[in-house]
Amino acid sequence: MVQPMSQNTAQNQEKNTLQRPPVVVVMGHVDHGKTTLLDYIRKTRVAEREAGGITQATGAYEIEYKGKKITFIDTPGHQAFTQMRQRGAHIADLAVLVVAADDGVKPQTKEAIEILQQTKTPFVVAINKIDKNNADVDRTKQSLTAAGVLLEKYGGDISWVEISAKEGTGVDELLDHILLMAEMEELTYNPLVAGRGYVLESRRDGQQGITVSVIIKDGIARAGEKICTLSACGKIRSLETFLRERVKELSPSSPAWIVGFETLPEVGEEFVIGADVDTFVNPALAVEEKKQTNAVPIEEGGIHMILKADVSGSLQALSQVLLGLPLKNLKLQIMSQEVGEVTDGDVKLAITTKSAIVAFNVKTAKPAENLARAHHIKIISSDIIYRLIENLEEMDENANKKKVAGVLEILAVFSNKNKKWVIGGKVIEGYLLLQDKCIILRADAPLGRGRITNLQRGKADCKRVEEGSECGLMVETPIELQVGDHIVVEFEE
Repeated sequence: MVQPMSQNTAQNQEKNTLQRPPVVVVMGHVDHGKTTLLDYIRKTRVAEREAGGITQATGAYEIEYKGKKITFIDTPGHQAFTQMRQRGAHIADLAVLVVAADDGVKPQTKEAIEILQQTKTPFVVAINKIDKNNADVDRTKQSLTAAGVLLEKYGGDISWVEISAKEGTGVDELLDHILLMAEMEELTYNPLVAGRGYVLESRRDGQQGITVSVIIKDGIARAGEKICTLSACGKIRSLETFLRERVKELSPSSPAWIVGFETLPEVGEEFVIGADVDTFVNPALAVEEKKQTNAVPIEEGGIHMILKADVSGSLQALSQVLLGLPLKNLKLQIMSQEVGEVTDGDVKLAITTKSAIVAFNVKTAKPAENLARAHHIKIISSDIIYRLIENLEEMDENANKKKVAGVLEILAVFSNKNKKWVIGGKVIEGYLLLQDKCIILRADAPLGRGRITNLQRGKADCKRVEEGSECGLMVETPIELQVGDHIVVEFEE
């Protein structure tokens, strides 16, 4: 239940305003305990479910403390998610900067400080992991001073609290600080105006369609009303709390799930609900402009990528980090980026644009998997962004090396007629496909080229032979094949 603001404050307002809970963003370096802190506050175990123990999407959660509500936004700490942290600070009213007492200020800590200073977001410092044997609170405070954060009692006015997110020590004191800061900020909203807020995440759900996570900042959000951002519009078919409980309306500063957008809105966009939608934007024009922007001309050379991710925020972060990699040999071009699983349509686009597919935290549909295998399309898939980065760096490292799809060692030569050799062999690496072009190697030296025109396994024709299998095959080549030669198939460029 939203409580009215104090009488003195209300008299200074020209419109009917009510107090609203604070929206608090939790920021800091990777593995400094941000999600563990929220786990303790929420009495849940989200951290244990995160891939690699790292938060890789922005989540919003509402709690009640001493009869008052607080909404927390959890942001990823890895450097790949700078844009998501900037968005969280912009949306939030207050911030908690988590710094580990055993580690001090680190690169993402400095980045978070810069963002908070740029957005002028009031914040409190939580010096975490004081339970560890190697914790050094004084050294941590010194590193904060060196980074431009002047703490109370140390020449500044930034509040700080020593905590152990693991054991819960100091967490109540931290929450008291947040409520005090919120009271000083005099956060209000007008229940009579159209609902407004910001998009945190958007994704495609197999059952519900487009599902969008939002934070409401003003007005009232009601099911059944129109909703619009600069790039997408629709009607709220379903309005849910962050716990996925369906409701008819929500007030600020509630985190919510909305079903009803016709297209995916951009993460970080402001949305409006109700009467203001018609004057907010021309959605059709925005969608058309978005389509035109996504039309990417193919550049020759380098490597082309098709990006897929589970949510829009992760997709933006993935694009940002890949384009920012200091590659030595490859010039990376992103041909397409979409939310959702890898489909056969993605593979067809990869075939025509000669692209690899990078899939973050999404599945690959079986037809897409089969099509990719048949056309030697590389799908790099992981639910941990480090793995994707490492894979791309490995591709860059091997850019000047030939990519081998399959190698067969010749075990027997049966006949030769009109440069058509019937041979037997064993696939010792990768796989061979019918009609593959190949290179003949003898003692690792290339002798010439050929083509596989027939494949047999167990005297039956087949289109593919996997590593470890013996097979018979016909190879068209002018080279006089011998036992011990290798038939090598390379990925087509």
